[in-house]
Amino acid sequence: MEVKARAPGKIILSGEHAVVHGSTAVASSIDLYTYVTLSFPTSENADTLVLQLKDMSLEFSWPISRIKEAFSNLDVPSSSTPTSCSSKSIKLISALVEEQNIPEAKISLASGVSAFLWLYVSIQGFKPANVVVTSDLPLGSGLGSSAAFCVALSAALLGLSNSVNVDTKHEGWLMFEDSELDLLNKWAFEGEKLIHGKPSGIDNTVSTYGNMIKFRSGNLTRMKSNMPLKMLITNTKVGRNTKALVAGVSERTLRHPNAMSFVFNAVDSISNELATIIQSSVPDELAVTEKEAKLEELMEMNQGLLQSMGVTHASIETVLRTTLKYKLASKLTGAGGGGCVLTLLPTLLSGTVVDKVITELESSGFQCLIAGIGGNGVEICFGGSS
Repeated sequence: MEVKARAPGKIILSGEHAVVHGSTAVASSIDLYTYVTLSFPTSENADTLVLQLKDMSLEFSWPISRIKEAFSNLDVPSSSTPTSCSSKSIKLISALVEEQNIPEAKISLASGVSAFLWLYVSIQGFKPANVVVTSDLPLGSGLGSSAAFCVALSAALLGLSNSVNVDTKHEGWLMFEDSELDLLNKWAFEGEKLIHGKPSGIDNTVSTYGNMIKFRSGNLTRMKSNMPLKMLITNTKVGRNTKALVAGVSERTLRHPNAMSFVFNAVDSISNELATIIQSSVPDELAVTEKEAKLEELMEMNQGLLQSMGVTHASIETVLRTTLKYKLASKLTGAGGGGCVLTLLPTLLSGTVVDKVITELESSGFQCLIAGIGGNGVEICFGGSS
């Protein structure tokens, strides 16, 4: 039996950083995916769990007996009750990961491998299997690559467990029922906790359900987009320290409480207006063009406010200058300080202009991706059809 799952990455359309200070933010899925293929070996004597990270050219394998031994003193949860990994389990899993001798340059992947082991054993128990991971998403660039991994993995594992029912009669990609998505999302969140410590839950929620969500003070509201949006996503390839950037905004807020409260209120208004525009219906092409123009203005305003919070970076400014030459609106997405920049590609924009912009950005050493915004969440297919 083989199952393949795919889960989308995410972008923050508006409200990053300000959301920590009580403002509304809007996040959206993008049609760039992480894929996980899970297959159980047919031969009787197979007794290994194999994880292949294809894009990294890395392969890890554990004899099932070794995994059983590591988990022997632990209560392994049942697949229908998502459970946090205890500190005792974390230690045992870390030992299993360390045995794999991950190259120093890729040691940041260790937490993802730990999440894999916890989710695998929790949902599938001690079955030998081969798990292959590939992704369209650059790692560590703020596009939710770790959440997409946890969501796609949870989907594949649950898809071949007895906890969920998926209609296997379809060809191509299948969707889960909402109640099953809730279970899947909770499992993915447990994986995210092993990778990030204290994640907000936003990334895995967007990746699971797709479309868009609005969030404020810990409350998530799912939204449906009524207009097709395309974004150019420019990965500056500049790594950033999210914690330090968040702390920097908080320090600036302590120094200038009144000014910063106006900044956060303005961001809140931008997020709410953006959500309203995206959710309202578009009767014709003219309406689409008008809405895109409004969204561009909101993106530019949001970027200006992010600059006033002190989270921009020379690489981000280079992208902004380049896209401005072509009268396109851009803003950073996520933590800033590097990472990725979004540029709205209006419906009527000619392909030649897009090509020119991409050529110019790539000549600066950046990576460019084009993504549709607000599509489906996690999907699954069986027996290698897709």
